[in-house]
Amino acid sequence: MEEFDLEEEELNDMDYHSNQMGPWKKIFKTVLLHKGFAIGLILSVLFLAFLDVAYPLVNSYAIGHFFQSEDASRFNQVGMMIGIYIGVSVAYGLAVFSFLYFAGKVEIHTSYELRKEAYLNLQKLSFSYFDQTAQGWIMARVTSDSRKLSEIISWGCVDLLWGLLSMIGILAVLLVINIKLSLIVLILLPVMVFLTIVIRKKMLTTYRDARKLNSQITAAYNEGFMGAKATKSLVIEQRNSEEFHSKALQYKKASLRAVFFSAIFGPITFILCYVGVGTTLYFGGNMVISMVLGVDVLYLFIDYTIKFFDPIISVSRVIGDFQQAQASAERIISLIEQQPEIVDSKEVVEKYGSIFDPKYENFEPLLGEIEFKNVTFKYAKGETVLKNFNLHIPAGSNVALVGHTGSGKSTIVNLICRFYEPTSGEILIDGKDYRQRSITWLHSNIGYVLQTPQLFSGTIMENVRYGNLNATDEEVIRALKTVAADEFIERLEDQYQAKVGESGSKLSLGERQLISFARAIVADPKILILDEATSSIDTQTEHLIQSAVEKVMRGRTSIMVAHRLSTVVHADLILVMRDGEVVESGKHHELLAKKGYYFDLYKTQFQQDAVDKLLNRDLSAESGRNLSFEKD
Repeated sequence: MEEFDLEEEELNDMDYHSNQMGPWKKIFKTVLLHKGFAIGLILSVLFLAFLDVAYPLVNSYAIGHFFQSEDASRFNQVGMMIGIYIGVSVAYGLAVFSFLYFAGKVEIHTSYELRKEAYLNLQKLSFSYFDQTAQGWIMARVTSDSRKLSEIISWGCVDLLWGLLSMIGILAVLLVINIKLSLIVLILLPVMVFLTIVIRKKMLTTYRDARKLNSQITAAYNEGFMGAKATKSLVIEQRNSEEFHSKALQYKKASLRAVFFSAIFGPITFILCYVGVGTTLYFGGNMVISMVLGVDVLYLFIDYTIKFFDPIISVSRVIGDFQQAQASAERIISLIEQQPEIVDSKEVVEKYGSIFDPKYENFEPLLGEIEFKNVTFKYAKGETVLKNFNLHIPAGSNVALVGHTGSGKSTIVNLICRFYEPTSGEILIDGKDYRQRSITWLHSNIGYVLQTPQLFSGTIMENVRYGNLNATDEEVIRALKTVAADEFIERLEDQYQAKVGESGSKLSLGERQLISFARAIVADPKILILDEATSSIDTQTEHLIQSAVEKVMRGRTSIMVAHRLSTVVHADLILVMRDGEVVESGKHHELLAKKGYYFDLYKTQFQQDAVDKLLNRDLSAESGRNLSFEKD
């Protein structure tokens, strides 16, 4: 899975590398969703750049007027100059406040919009995307990548715009005052441009490598948290630690290379800056001695030369940040623009609406008849699972799918739910190809109980109500009682309003499964799918809900993917799967009478169950003897 994800990421990166400005166009469109703050930020930066250009002119005028002029009345303007300096100070304060305010607004809104768009698109993506993409990749994009982009867009653009405007303003003033001294700055500019172009490619490559490795580390963190119990039980802490150390070390080396190329910008521009200042001071000083240039103009050139290279340092730093953010931009935009593999046609959307705007009034009632007609299916980069597969499930029937792992049971369920679509052939729901109706229409009529139940943070009532958001409290409680969940719920302190914790961590696996059963009941689906739903429930709990499940399945099409064959003995039809084919079909007693593949499966499992019961009985007896010995 991880290898596939990495290959997919590299392909996505290659697409975006061919057009490096593509992601930024999308991001700047996102920024312009809040034009007022963006315009306010630009105006405040313009005002700040104007002050940076104007302030040395005020100082130069003061030097020339008060120290070079011999006019006795020159000190009459002291009050005016004090007023000007106070005005400049106030203006600087307003400019700094405004760009900090607007930059903060742009950062917050950009981060919000990027995350909202990414999460919205995640809701649109097909199940196949999540089935084939590691959680770490997605988490890194939605969290760290969006945060990094919002920061560079707001604060980086401020520095970039301020730097460019200041450089243009300073250069314009220098050219007007003295062209010869201006040549010093003009000669150094191409050197800076050349160095920027040379180092730019190195920075982009190293930062992209670092971001890829960072995503792998995020995925490793996620697996470490989610699989903590397996790690402890399998005693693989050392192996996990070594693997994580290897990834972290690779990330460290890539980051150090990226930091080197980013850090080299600063010293180079710093050296060039003071080369320019020294050269200006040398030639300008000679001009002052030769009475060609005034001290006030020399001060202006020195001050402007320093101020000219300050923006260059800032711009070069921002360019480095943009190179680092390029990889983040590519990743977050690739997620936002990721297209779902399973989509409705334009005609279907026009009639039934989209997933976020369904036209429920056009939804036909679903009866539950399912038919596979010459269906062939293969997973991406995988072997063919089903080939010319045919199956008919009458409406209202109870069908069980049994067979060894990899026989095709889950594939059939995924195809019925339209998590995937056939490579060829048709799947008919109520006699009509289900691609001629909307995905929302189908999913709103399907109840799915997973082998590993998925609960959301919140209360028991809230988790059950996800099956039907319009369900009343009475309907939710009735569903919980139907599956006998009220027995453990009423022992809880807050009962039906008890918090289940993250992913249901405060409940046992069996209790979480009961809640997922109740959720399916509240949804009142026409097609009910139980994907090995009782395999994680103990035998006692299974007996409690078995009769309730049978009641729920009445009057609706139900499909059970079963590992425990004892749960399918009352099914209307049992389909025995092997290598993507139905090798046997019939009722439980009919299949046993054939003494074929199903008979062998049942016999093997019956023997295993008998052994387990014998071991449990012996362990209980041994425990009783030990307890008696301790009392004696």
